[in-house]
Amino acid sequence: MSRPRLSRWFYGILAGLVGQGVASGSGPEEGRPPNVVLIVADDLGYAELGCFGQKRIRTPVLDRLAFEGMRLTSFYSGSPVCAPARCTLMTGKHTGHSFVRNNGNPPGRVRDDDRGLFPGQNPIPDDEVTLAELFKRRGYATGAIGKWGLGFEGSSGDPNRQGFDLFFGYLCQAHAHNHYPRFLWRNGEQVPLPGNDRGQTGAIHAQERFSEEALRFVEEHRDRPFFLYLPFTIPHVSIQAPEEWIARYRGTLGDDPGWINESPRGYTSHPTPHAGYAAMVSYLDHEIGRILDRIDEFGLTGETIVLFTSDNGPTHDRVGGADSAFFDSNGPFRGLKGQVYEGGLRVPTIARWPGRIPEGTESDAVGYFPDLLPTLLDLAGASDLIPESIDGLSLAPTLLGSPGDQAGHDWLYWEFPGYGGQQALRLGDWKGVRTDLMRGEDLGLELYNLASDPGELHDRSAEHPEIVDRIERLMFEAREPSALFPIPVLDALGPPDDRP
Repeated sequence: MSRPRLSRWFYGILAGLVGQGVASGSGPEEGRPPNVVLIVADDLGYAELGCFGQKRIRTPVLDRLAFEGMRLTSFYSGSPVCAPARCTLMTGKHTGHSFVRNNGNPPGRVRDDDRGLFPGQNPIPDDEVTLAELFKRRGYATGAIGKWGLGFEGSSGDPNRQGFDLFFGYLCQAHAHNHYPRFLWRNGEQVPLPGNDRGQTGAIHAQERFSEEALRFVEEHRDRPFFLYLPFTIPHVSIQAPEEWIARYRGTLGDDPGWINESPRGYTSHPTPHAGYAAMVSYLDHEIGRILDRIDEFGLTGETIVLFTSDNGPTHDRVGGADSAFFDSNGPFRGLKGQVYEGGLRVPTIARWPGRIPEGTESDAVGYFPDLLPTLLDLAGASDLIPESIDGLSLAPTLLGSPGDQAGHDWLYWEFPGYGGQQALRLGDWKGVRTDLMRGEDLGLELYNLASDPGELHDRSAEHPEIVDRIERLMFEAREPSALFPIPVLDALGPPDDRP
């Protein structure tokens, strides 16, 4: 259900934004499909934006975007980690059907920092149909700028072979663990970044180059419809931000904990991790503002759909110096990145399309990453291109202010062989969770009522065996075994009625 329901705090931020003005546009040009800008932050928690309740980190641009559009408060990623989440987004298939279901490197691909080689993750195959390919069929210019994570250079998963005219950024997520890389990729060629040498700081932050490429893409394609996918790498660790942004927080967030520098867990440590992390999020917010300003400069605001989200929940405490507890990064929810509890999956999501998406609204309509493909194509007037084989459905009625016309999911499904092996299914207000599937034969299911217990604190499975049985049956029906990402205990299951 969509409704205007903004907090007193949210109205307070509006007063501070009046002086900045709001984006203006003349509305969609008749006969021209809308542009689409899809921005995906990396490991940004549900409550790390001001408009989703954050108290310590300033995000004025995204707060304003929310005021000008709609917040989706019950929207989920397709997976609790990077690569499978991006696969569900690009293909519209949940992780019971998608090709990539976990992070992982293809056989024979090794990391060699001295030679600038990175594994590049398992590539999606040629026969996968991506959101970019479908926009390209409709005549859109297509660009992806940021982190890909679905195939190395020259593979079937290379973004240039999956519908993107332009790719600029990191192909491999391991490469993206350093925001001051020695090079980035542009359409299969390495672009050196002079002055960067794998250290904590450098001459050129990757986000700076991402923004420059995005600004150029908008300018070059302002006279035709474009789909611009911006999977930015902030605030994924390592904690690295330009000094001018760190200085805005240094000394304002209390004493930075010493344990951060003692245990970065493979990432570059940071001397003031609280200030550094807050700086990263605010820097991301600012750079998104530059892109929105460029869209407005060319009079494209009214004919551009902007959708912002995150690829999964916030990272684990003490990994790379991130301190999710300090920032209350997952808000009221249990779990972090890598977990199928709400905190690992529910992500802050904002959609704006002036004159079409009602301003200052929010919706608790339940949706997730597989819905983005049909939703964006539907909004762009290309619903005839939506494949029948996907698991997502269009949320266009919700976004356009007609919730009564919105079709709902019967259920949402996730499976994840990482972090011990996990499975989850949301059925209305009920959510079933299985954990430790790779460590034994226990198929016990935890059951939570998200309406009364959004923090998933009280397992109700013993009280509602009939709901447990229904969710278990749906979990069996939702998935197809994957040779690349097996979960043996699930792969060996027969139909529920055939079990001893």
